[in-house]
Amino acid sequence: MIRADAFLVALVVSSALGVVAAQHQARKLFSELEREQARAQGLEVEWGQLQLEQSTWAAHARVEKIARERIGMRPPAPGQVLTVEGGHESAEPGLPK
Repeated sequence: MIRADAFLVALVVSSALGVVAAQHQARKLFSELEREQARAQGLEVEWGQLQLEQSTWAAHARVEKIARERIGMRPPAPGQVLTVEGGHESAEPGLPK
């Protein structure tokens, strides 16, 4: 009888240690999950800021200003502009349509 009692006590103690270890692991994983979720939220905020910055850097007015000031580019004179219209079939044989 004493052997059976000792076996049951050992079984209960090992079971309790298993529960404690499982709870510790669960808490550890939960804290890691919260940390990663906070990091993901921070990265989403940074992504939004980078998209805003990109749209600012690529704004047409900014690009035009830099082209004028730094490179010295100017729009062509009206006589220098050639308009090419598409959608017409070529009348000459051998030319691509």
